[in-house]
Amino acid sequence: MDRTETLLTAPAAPEPPTAARPDEHSPPTRRSPAWARPALVILLLVTGLLYLWGLGASGWANSFYAAAVQAGSMSWKAFLYGSSDAANSITVDKTPASLWLMAMSVRVFGLNSWAMLVPQALCGVASVGVLHATVKRWYGPAAGLIAGAVLALTPVATLMFRFNNPDALLVLLLVAGAYATVRALETASTRWIVLVGVLVGFGFLTKMLQAFLVVPVFAGVYLLAAPTGLWRRVRQLLLAGLAVVVSAGWWVALVELVPAGARPYIGGSQGNSILELTLGYNGLGRITGEEVGSVGGGGARPGGGGGPFSGQNGVLRMFGGEIGGQISWLLPAALILLVVGLLLAGRAARTDRTRAGLLLWGGWLLVTGLIFSFMSGIFHAYYTVALAPAIGALVGIGVTLLWGQRRPLPASGSAEAAGPRWQRWRPLAATATLAGTLAVTVWWAWVLLGRSPDWYPWLRPTVLVAGLVGAVLLLLVTRLPRRLVPMVLGLGAAAALAGPVAYAVQTAATPHTGSIPSAGPSVAGGFGRGGFPGGQPRGGTELPTAGQLPGGGQFPGGGQNGGGQLPGGGQNGRQGPGFSAGGRNGAPGFPGGGQVPGGQGRPAGGGMGGLLDAREPSAALRELLEHDSAEYTWVAATIGSNNASGYQLATGEPVMPIGGFNGSDPSPTLAQFQRYVREGKIHYFVGGGGFRANGGSSASQEIAAWVAQTFTAQTVDGVTVYDLSAGTEAS
Repeated sequence: MDRTETLLTAPAAPEPPTAARPDEHSPPTRRSPAWARPALVILLLVTGLLYLWGLGASGWANSFYAAAVQAGSMSWKAFLYGSSDAANSITVDKTPASLWLMAMSVRVFGLNSWAMLVPQALCGVASVGVLHATVKRWYGPAAGLIAGAVLALTPVATLMFRFNNPDALLVLLLVAGAYATVRALETASTRWIVLVGVLVGFGFLTKMLQAFLVVPVFAGVYLLAAPTGLWRRVRQLLLAGLAVVVSAGWWVALVELVPAGARPYIGGSQGNSILELTLGYNGLGRITGEEVGSVGGGGARPGGGGGPFSGQNGVLRMFGGEIGGQISWLLPAALILLVVGLLLAGRAARTDRTRAGLLLWGGWLLVTGLIFSFMSGIFHAYYTVALAPAIGALVGIGVTLLWGQRRPLPASGSAEAAGPRWQRWRPLAATATLAGTLAVTVWWAWVLLGRSPDWYPWLRPTVLVAGLVGAVLLLLVTRLPRRLVPMVLGLGAAAALAGPVAYAVQTAATPHTGSIPSAGPSVAGGFGRGGFPGGQPRGGTELPTAGQLPGGGQFPGGGQNGGGQLPGGGQNGRQGPGFSAGGRNGAPGFPGGGQVPGGQGRPAGGGMGGLLDAREPSAALRELLEHDSAEYTWVAATIGSNNASGYQLATGEPVMPIGGFNGSDPSPTLAQFQRYVREGKIHYFVGGGGFRANGGSSASQEIAAWVAQTFTAQTVDGVTVYDLSAGTEAS
């Protein structure tokens, strides 16, 4: 066997006997070759460099979560609940596990971009390492290295492991859950399958029900392939389910049992309930589009898509528009290799590891990918990072399985040649499948690179030509001298990975801020950087000129952030500072304030931020907010969490985000806000922010109107500010 075949062929891991005792450990696989450990070290070092280099350039990244990290580093109560501010007025609209990780780092190293984002990058390096260990365990070091490299170099993974959204920790927990499932499958281990439940439960505490998308896959594969009796498998899965409930449910029970007055309001819910948030806004609402209080827009629409932040849904969603460049570079290859791998497994025994591993990763990819493809609620391209581990695993497993089938045809008249005729063609079919998969991969890269035609235009034809040449050479690999085989494999790998590597490097070199980050260069039809607020390079957010929304929709009438013409007819009459009214038929108001056309009123107050981003206040405004800050619970209040986060991060003092992320939560109510003002707890009200759509509370509008009618406005560097301490008795 030549060196190249040794590198790519998976070691033969012995199958545990079907009658294995529960505590029996399977024999170790054969010792890894000498190159395996140095190759892994290099992979992890390169991954760390990609994820850590220039990490602080993104500043606060997603200021919505950065403000919560700041709050958690100042208050243990805010830490526990995931509050947006240290005074605990309202939580973020997710469970807080990822915030715990970042807030602990900030408590140790102080509040800065690096302290916040380094835990995210380390989650990425750990995810690559755990995926490598998982795939290597059954399929060999080459498969593990390929899987880890594909995950590390997926553009959306590079983005999210350098950002402060919950997805980084979620991916690590789910990959660790897959590793525990593999260990459980080896010996029908109760300890390992219970650990799977614990990891999935903490995944729920990271990003709620998205963590449960892999549950039917993990459970189904274990039920099928674990080497023990059926009823024991069922009992073990019930214990794993109990572990999920305990590891996730303790926090849910805590929130539900603590009186509402003794904890912050649950952001994203209309009834101050974590169960409502779990099952509604962050649960079935994401599937149906009926997310009350969100900006997604009510339900599925003809032709697919459920609202302005849903885009076009359907079976090709993962390949289209902006999303394709985030995740789909090797998605066709993963699907091809999944099918071929299952065919190779054939009618293997129930406990066959080859089939079990393919079902584990293939099920992960198909279940999660199909739900992402057809959900009608809010969907962002960066969600697809959850698919990257499965794609990497399937590519690594599939390539090594097919390469292991490649051998020169036996000489005529040999004993092997006398076997079934179809077996003689199996090596040729395996090689042809590898060549065809490479050809499809580079063709798809050519399509994706064509969506950014002005970005390194030479890369597109280079990838296509190199890949097709590599595919042809793969067809002839059994006829080539052995010394040329590594060169052929290197050419094919370089062509397949050139596109995602270029996107990943560009992503790492570009600062990202806002609520909708996007990997890679701007693409036709995209709505990340260069298309819609939230994914911009730091220093500004480019707004669509005609109020354009992702997915092809439009804000009626257009709008400019920070004070321009607003949509709608101003049916609600005179508006308060910084919150535009909904238009006819529920058309949402645009954040940032401005003139409400058609209404009876006056110009609304101007503000800095908006629905999806925050801006740093001027020195004069910051000085105003910091004056006598120790005398108040909140130095200011403003509509919308992102709007509030800019002031809070700049001053280091709690700022109340009225209405939560969208400004549509009933937190606080008008009566509660008036009581806070009477008690002297809020110093200023700052204009700007807010967005009401798809139902939700009008409390923030009522508060804004009351402030405008009761207090005198002043303008500081273009921002409308009301001093609430000046009229506490009048209130």
